[in-house]
Amino acid sequence: MTSTPETPDFTEWQQVIDILRHAASEQKEDVLLKLLLTPDERSVLLSRVNIFNELLNGERSQRKISELLGVGVATITRGSNELKHHDEATKNWLAQLLREESAK
Repeated sequence: MTSTPETPDFTEWQQVIDILRHAASEQKEDVLLKLLLTPDERSVLLSRVNIFNELLNGERSQRKISELLGVGVATITRGSNELKHHDEATKNWLAQLLREESAK
């Protein structure tokens, strides 16, 4: 009798990234994300993208972003704090990516 190890097959964040890359290469990222994320989680992710977009744009205060997106100021602050952990090149890359996508 063989026993199955009592650990999950997927234990590293990089494995999730690799799965997303594989799905994207097959143009199935939408299907995968709908399977992995609940509607509420997808909504939160959309809010997070908008938070970063607004923070990087720099035209609105955190309070105004909070009102615009219907999220708490603490949520905006968490996004702002996360951005502080990244260098200017990464922030510029994200800002450019968001600008390009919003222009579509």
